[in-house]
Amino acid sequence: MGSNSKVTERFSSRLDEAKNYSEVWRIVKDTVRLSLGKRRDSLMLFLDDLPLQLGAYYPVGTNNIVLNRSLVEIVEASGSPRSTVNALVYNLLLHEYLHALGEYSEVEVRRMVVEVASKCFGEKHIVTVIARKSPWVLLKDIPLGPRSAPKRVMQIVKDFEKTGQYIV
Repeated sequence: MGSNSKVTERFSSRLDEAKNYSEVWRIVKDTVRLSLGKRRDSLMLFLDDLPLQLGAYYPVGTNNIVLNRSLVEIVEASGSPRSTVNALVYNLLLHEYLHALGEYSEVEVRRMVVEVASKCFGEKHIVTVIARKSPWVLLKDIPLGPRSAPKRVMQIVKDFEKTGQYIV
């Protein structure tokens, strides 16, 4: 367990300290590379106000992941610690990254999310709990009345992926 506990501590610490989507994204990519040996570059992240039952989506054949900005904001506004918000974002991005890597079965992607989370964070970490139960476990104690705010413009997250490679 020695080396695995160092891995889980390192990823847990990085996720707790992540300050933005880009930092969480690097952790997603590193955990997938470590546990599944797969990677893909040049993805872009968009934030949009989606129905709450939809956490994020990957339009097949694109380089885009669209994350539900409203869902993240509700969890942030509930007083959840940054580590919990990061765990939510990690799970949503991981799920869509696995779709972007070519796995289209929802059942298989959910299984893979649990596999990556438990291997890289350990069974008791909030990331793995969310992976097993679903991200909506974070909303169970939050009153969600009808949302009347106007839909905002979809926003691109600048500097989301820094690959260090440029196409000339």
